Amino acid sequence: MNTTNLITIIYFLGLIFGAFFLGLWDGNTNIKKGLMALAWTAVFLISLFYADRNKE
Repeated sequence: MNTTNLITIIYFLGLIFGAFFLGLWDGNTNIKKGLMALAWTAVFLISLFYADRNKE
């Protein structure tokens, strides 16, 4: 399996976990939950960058 595909699958599983169990998309979200989702996206983008960099 391609490293990029694996990273993307882990990212989406994390989003689903955050949506159902942490309540990231509830009506009463606060700044802490928003920053947590933003940090998860930043980790995703950094890991994609390094995976593509190591591929070459």
